Amino acid sequence: MSEKKVSLLEGFKAFLTRGNVIDLAVAVVIGAAFTNIVNAFVKGIINPLVGAFGTQDLDNYSSCLRGPCTTDPDTGEMDGIEILWGSVLSATLSFLITAAVVYFLLVLPMAKYLARRAASQAAKEGVRETLEVSELEVLKEIRDALVAQRGGGAGGVGAAGTGGYGGPGEGEGTLPGRGRDGER
Repeated sequence: MSEKKVSLLEGFKAFLTRGNVIDLAVAVVIGAAFTNIVNAFVKGIINPLVGAFGTQDLDNYSSCLRGPCTTDPDTGEMDGIEILWGSVLSATLSFLITAAVVYFLLVLPMAKYLARRAASQAAKEGVRETLEVSELEVLKEIRDALVAQRGGGAGGVGAAGTGGYGGPGEGEGTLPGRGRDGER
């Protein structure tokens, strides 16, 4: 039973020290700080601009769905059903501004960086494939030159499986006048 506790603790420790969890924690903290900045921007700049057409606070924009929307001064209760669409508008503006800032300052530059990196990687792969193809061509030329040297001038060049002296799979040396070891 103590082995399971140790393995559970080790697993939990590995989970906490894994890079993804730390990155996520940093993102949450930065996101919370960024949310405060956006909310301050909306309340300090956007709300007054929208409020130029009415009240200074978007939360004060509302409509009455049923009955007169009046507050009883003695009890503080509302008569009627009030829809607070100003607070929804404020939250929507906060969301749109946050999304725009995240997209234009984080997502778009990262996408461009990753695209450049992928293009660079593809170019490197293309160069590597070109080098591999050119190396293969050079090796073929070397092979052909060695085969030509072995064949000499007397019997011509023996191709694979057709004659000449060669390695495995290259025939048995059946050129006229030549034995297996290239002797006459």
